Amino acid sequence: MSALLEVRGLARAFGGVHAVDRVSFFVEKGEVRGLIGPNGAGKTTVLNLVSGLIRPSAGSIVLEGRSIAALSPHRIAGLGVARTFQNIRLFPDLSALENVLVGEHLRRRPTLLSRLLLLPSAAAEDRRARAQAGFLLARVGLGGRSAIKARHLSYGEQRRVEIARALALDPRLLLLDEPTAGMNAVEAEEVASLVRRLAAEGHAVLLVEHNVRLVMDTCDAVTVLSFGQVIADGPPSAVAQDEGVVAAYLGRARP
Repeated sequence: MSALLEVRGLARAFGGVHAVDRVSFFVEKGEVRGLIGPNGAGKTTVLNLVSGLIRPSAGSIVLEGRSIAALSPHRIAGLGVARTFQNIRLFPDLSALENVLVGEHLRRRPTLLSRLLLLPSAAAEDRRARAQAGFLLARVGLGGRSAIKARHLSYGEQRRVEIARALALDPRLLLLDEPTAGMNAVEAEEVASLVRRLAAEGHAVLLVEHNVRLVMDTCDAVTVLSFGQVIADGPPSAVAQDEGVVAAYLGRARP
């Protein structure tokens, strides 16, 4: 496998605080890489840097040989990088289906003129897009909830709508920020199974998740951050036994 995403020496400071400090890792095609660490470790900041929401102070972010560190979020999305957010960002008065349709805007072809003229091509594209959005909702377990407004969905269901919306971009790289937050154990395992299926289909996934057991069971590799720095990196089995990781999570060395 070849690396789809390469992050090297990535740094971001906010005033005198080094939120991310010389972080390096890579994500291969078909790989699920976990990014874990205690609260405030810099995990979401890394996702914000990779997706273009903020610019790095130093370091490089390369997607299939192309530097994306200076690109805007919409250009990075156009290259096939989609993400979900730690805080839900749905349109509450739109239906689940309509929220997913929003995620297809970079892939839809009809022009404003074709829509104004009510051309058959525009109507056909609308039907295709709605069918695809319905398929994606079914894929995340919400096939029967497509017409319900986002505000009336449960917290866990809203999380899954966000995943479906990210998939609407048909991403090569999927950035997931706490995708199982607010879900029960059964829902979380369904999301984990979906992530594994996406990887098997060739997608690369960078997963930020507080559920460490889920990360260890789902990911091919894990990078652990503490105070913005990488303290461990490797297979889940090795990372789980790392003394530095145990100390970072428990505040002490393992006896």
